[in-house]
Amino acid sequence: MKKNWDNPVEHAMPAEARVPAEVWLGAVPVRPATVLAPMAGVTDTVFRRFIRHASLFSRDQESEVRDQGSTAAGVEAPVTNAQSGCGLLMTEFTSADGLARMRESKRRRYLTFYDDEHPIGAQLFGSNPATLAEAARIVEETGFDLVDLNLGCPAKRVVGCNGGSGLLRDLPRIAEIFRAVRRTVTIPFTVKFRIGWNDGQIVCVELARMAEAEGLDAVALHARTREQGYSGQARWEWIAAVKQVVGIPVIGNGDIRTPEDAAAMVADTGCDAVMIGRAAPANPWIFRQIAQYTSSGTYENPTVEDRRRMILAYFQMLLAEEEATKELPRDARMGDPVGKMKQFATWFTHGVPGGAKLRAAIYQARSGAQVLDEVERFFAAPLDGSAAAEPEAGAKMLSWPDATLVCD
Repeated sequence: MKKNWDNPVEHAMPAEARVPAEVWLGAVPVRPATVLAPMAGVTDTVFRRFIRHASLFSRDQESEVRDQGSTAAGVEAPVTNAQSGCGLLMTEFTSADGLARMRESKRRRYLTFYDDEHPIGAQLFGSNPATLAEAARIVEETGFDLVDLNLGCPAKRVVGCNGGSGLLRDLPRIAEIFRAVRRTVTIPFTVKFRIGWNDGQIVCVELARMAEAEGLDAVALHARTREQGYSGQARWEWIAAVKQVVGIPVIGNGDIRTPEDAAAMVADTGCDAVMIGRAAPANPWIFRQIAQYTSSGTYENPTVEDRRRMILAYFQMLLAEEEATKELPRDARMGDPVGKMKQFATWFTHGVPGGAKLRAAIYQARSGAQVLDEVERFFAAPLDGSAAAEPEAGAKMLSWPDATLVCD
């Protein structure tokens, strides 16, 4: 599967449109109306908390941003930290069958979250209504704020089990799943899906209507077919079409790389919230930038020093999580933090001057301490003004490596 953008459309910032300050998913307020997409191999508890904390900006920062640019007419009132940044976090997608059968200790590895992650939703995939209902019950009992059904993942191994976007060819089965889960849980129940299996089987409008009729609290649409995977352009017109036929909140997803894209999606589709996937690992500040724009009419771009702090903060969080879980049963512990560092180094260093050298050094490191040393050593020279100050040749700020399975 391709996971980079094909000739992405550059959007100008709409004159009036803003990402809404809030959206209610059932009884759960999401402030602002921005959602971190569930991504396998990416949105574990460390990355979720990292995004939540990177997204916050203070009143002082807000004033600085406003002072740096003109205040746009019609900008919403200033927001608090509770309202800024990423409004809703989502887990990696989890197999309902596996969750229902695995030991309690192993469930902790997939369903661990911390108090500062609320509101947070758990995403499930599967095709058996009873099994999905049981898994949803576990999610509710674990303390999640909502449960989400994955009908969007295009990966062959998921589709081969009739999960993810594979179910888009079986609407009666989806209706059974909706009813079974809705009967079982009282927390908000949402669904994320694609527009259809292929251009000959576009089902998103019918599916959204069915979701509302069966009592779901919101729908999220990735505006591509399963056949497209991550290629081509997201077809936002289908988000608009879904918004026109249902009264429950509609969350738009697909090709949001910048705050301009987020505002343009709201302007073009009327969606109630935006969901961001692939852009988040490459630009962890995107939620804060959207919140800054909503509040002040402009936003900050990260400096090299911001990137240094960001890389160190995330890597240190990985090491801290490893330490915190080392006494747990093996199947409940966090995975290899050094492997995660190497995975995320590819995303984090794009756009950093001379970033290829830092990536090479991180790939060769054998311990977390070595990785941190390499990061500090690399950034020490630029900060002293003695190293390359030009962006690395060919760097693409928001490129997306093929190092992991991503279902966003």
